Amino acid sequence: MEIADFLLAVAVFVLAMVALGLIRILRGPAAADRMMAAQLLGAGGIAALLLLGVATEADAAIDVALVLALLAAFASVAFVQGASRPDDDPSKETHRS
Repeated sequence: MEIADFLLAVAVFVLAMVALGLIRILRGPAAADRMMAAQLLGAGGIAALLLLGVATEADAAIDVALVLALLAAFASVAFVQGASRPDDDPSKETHRS
């Protein structure tokens, strides 16, 4: 078995585990559970793209994986900022006279 075949097999395994993580996104009881499952989905996608990029020597797949990692980091920051904001934010209220 060559290294490229092994890396492709590992990429398929990672994608199968990510597919199981989709169940948590759909059934998550809380928003935090769903966000963590989405982070798992992003990390698994990054790992699979990196494995495929190395196995097939495709530099474009590695570049896409790095962009996906950057977007996943921004999504985490946005979620934390949104979750830490109180629901009774006075800037959202409309004042009637």
